[in-house]
Amino acid sequence: MSMDRKKRALAFGALLLSALALGGCATSIADMPLLGTPAGAPSRPTDAGGWLPVHDLPPDREQPELAPAERAKIEAELIKARDRQASAAAKDQASAAAKDPSSK
Repeated sequence: MSMDRKKRALAFGALLLSALALGGCATSIADMPLLGTPAGAPSRPTDAGGWLPVHDLPPDREQPELAPAERAKIEAELIKARDRQASAAAKDQASAAAKDPSSK
């Protein structure tokens, strides 16, 4: 590689690096007046990025919590459904293994 090519490559690299560094300071392209916004685009909010309300508490519930007996009943129903699913899956696996003995 000749010295002139090295200088040209170094100058190009420095130019590219400075363009990338200065590009971070530029305004958004969508805000440029010449380009405008697309026809179906929603209007931009006037407030520039408000903070999320992380310290606001949710409103109180209108419905009361479940009674302990009702909660236990629902948990028992879910456990029964889980057990039925597990036994059905085990039966399916056993029948599949019986049909295909080479899978062992």
